[in-house]
Amino acid sequence: MQDLIGKTAFITGGANGIGFALGQAFAEAGMNVMLADIEQDALTAAVERLRDFGPKVRGLICDVTDPASVDEAANETFETFGNVHVLCNNAGVAGGSGIDDISLDTWRWVIDVNLMGVVYGIRSFLPRIRAHGEGGHIVNTASMAGLESGLGFSPYATSKFAVVAMSEGLARQVNSLGIGVTVLCPGFVRTHISGSARNRPERYGPAPALDPMSPRGKLAAESARLQQSGLEPSDVAKRTLRAIRKDELYVFTHPEMREDVKKRFAAIEAAMDEAATR
Repeated sequence: MQDLIGKTAFITGGANGIGFALGQAFAEAGMNVMLADIEQDALTAAVERLRDFGPKVRGLICDVTDPASVDEAANETFETFGNVHVLCNNAGVAGGSGIDDISLDTWRWVIDVNLMGVVYGIRSFLPRIRAHGEGGHIVNTASMAGLESGLGFSPYATSKFAVVAMSEGLARQVNSLGIGVTVLCPGFVRTHISGSARNRPERYGPAPALDPMSPRGKLAAESARLQQSGLEPSDVAKRTLRAIRKDELYVFTHPEMREDVKKRFAAIEAAMDEAATR
């Protein structure tokens, strides 16, 4: 999509971090913007801040783990702005990992937000984008954790691997319809994802206690440290906006992580070579 002026973007997880930065980039590009988030106060503040960049910015509460909530958000967005052209399935949470404390509630929560939230977004918006025939673009936020398994036994990495695969498959099916797909795979970015538990619904139970001296605790602390020294969300948003305009499938923001990915690919190729000799 080259011409974005007057088009409409819908963004989940839009009150903070990458989602907010995407909203700002879209507003500056002349788009109508609907921010969706589960945090009311943060959402209200985000909408007010974005109105300095574009007058047609709105916000609504949306729980991406609930398909009915996503349907309602889609209905309201189409009623407010007319056709939607850019869908950003960006909402995401960080959950515990490792083998010492396998919490099924945490696995369900992370998968419901990071994976099923993307599925629900596509289910609610894609049929309408196809129907209006004006073209569009879908951005699914994954992670470099969706390309290499450095986090170990992790619901977060598992969900992000799935989002990468989903996006690749989706792109093959919708490209001929004039709809592009981008899977965003950032490394460490200055966001609030390390504090995801603040929005954990009661139905998933309390977050498991975290021993700071355990392997999981040390990994969480190191991840939080790297996150705070990471890339600015606005840089990620600019790169994503360029990918939408150029119809690029992958957005990588941290090329220095190439070696981690190459190790995984090398192991896969070695196994394939071994299979070929049998």
